[in-house]
Amino acid sequence: MKSGKTAYSQTRALWAITRASFKAIFANPSAIIFSILFPIIFTLIFGAFGSGGGVSYRIAIAPGSDTTQGFYTGLQKIPGVKIIEFADTVLRNKELYKGRLTAILSIQNNPDSSGMPHYTIGIRSTSASSNTVYSFRAALDLVKLQLEKMLNEGSETFVDIEDPVVEKVRKYRSIDFILPGQLGFSILFSTLFGVAFTFFGLREQLVLKRFYASPVSKLNILLGIGMSRLSFQLLSVVVLILFGHFALNFTLHHGAITFFEIIIMTIIMLFLLMGVGLIFSSIAKSDTSIPLLINLFGFPQMMLSGTFFPIEVFPTWLQGICRTLPLTQYNNAIRKISFEGLHIIDCWKEIGILGIWMVITYAIAVKVLKWE
Repeated sequence: MKSGKTAYSQTRALWAITRASFKAIFANPSAIIFSILFPIIFTLIFGAFGSGGGVSYRIAIAPGSDTTQGFYTGLQKIPGVKIIEFADTVLRNKELYKGRLTAILSIQNNPDSSGMPHYTIGIRSTSASSNTVYSFRAALDLVKLQLEKMLNEGSETFVDIEDPVVEKVRKYRSIDFILPGQLGFSILFSTLFGVAFTFFGLREQLVLKRFYASPVSKLNILLGIGMSRLSFQLLSVVVLILFGHFALNFTLHHGAITFFEIIIMTIIMLFLLMGVGLIFSSIAKSDTSIPLLINLFGFPQMMLSGTFFPIEVFPTWLQGICRTLPLTQYNNAIRKISFEGLHIIDCWKEIGILGIWMVITYAIAVKVLKWE
C-alpha cells in the first residue's frame, strides 16, 4: 500500500537550511568585515610595508657641498634615501641630535689639473642614529663604484669616503619607541570598549533616561559617568610609564616635568576617545555590534600610527594618511616629550590636529547621542 503523504526531500531541506544560513551570515556586517575586509586591509598595509624599500635613511647635506652633479646625483638614486633640506644649521643639528637624521653629508669636489672630479665625502652622525649610519656608509660604496666606472674604466679612485664621525649623544633605546606606542594602543582600545559598553548598558537599562529627567545637567551626567572610566585608564598609563622608566630605563628627559606633561597629553587623548565611545554606544543597535565599530576605528590606527614601527616605512601617499590619524598625533607627541625633551607647548601641531578631531567627534556625538 502506498502512503497518501508526499515523500519528504532531504536534499531540498538541506539546500533550504544552507541557503538560510548563508543569508544569516551576510546579514551580519561583522562577518563581512572580519572575514573579508580586514584581511584585505592588512594585506594592503603589510604589502605597503614590504615595498617601502627596507631601511630608510633621512639625510641632510652640509652647507658648501657640491650638489650640482656626479656624486650627489648618484646619492639620490640610493633606495630608501630621502634628502631633507633645512633653512638653517641650528635646525639641521637639532634633527641630527634627536636621531631624526641618519647623517649630515659633506660632498667636496676638488678637480685635478685635467678637470677630472675628485670627491671627498664626510659623514657626520650621532649615537642616536648608530643603528643606520653604518649601513648607509656601505650604501655609499655603491655610488662610489658606479661613479668611478662611469668616469674611468681604470683603477684610479675618484671618490674618497671617510669613516663616519659619530658624536655621542643620549642613546635612543628601543623602549623609547615602543612604550609610547603601547600607551596609545592601550588607551585606544580599553577606553573605547569601556566607554561604549558602559553607556550602552546604562541606556538599555534606562538609567540614562532617569538621569536625563533629573535636574542634573546633561554635561555633568556624561562627565560623571565618563570620568570614572578615564581615571582608570589614566591610572594604567601612570603604571606603564613608571614601570618602563624604573624597570626598562624608559627616557623621561626632564624627569617629573616630563611625566606630568605626558599625563596632560594623555588626558587630551582620553577626552577625544570618550567622545568616540559615546558615538559608538549611541549608533550601535546591539552590544554585539560595538566591537565591530571599535575595531573599524581602532585597527587601522593600530597599524598605521607608528605603534609598532615608524610610518616612514610606508609609501609617501600612505604616510600622508597616517599623519592625519589621532593616534599618530598622540604617539608622536609622547615621543617628542619623553625622549627629545620638548615640552607640551612645543607639540602644538599634534594638539591642534587632536583638537580638530575632538571638535568633529563631539559635534557628531551631540547629534547622535541617545538617552533611551
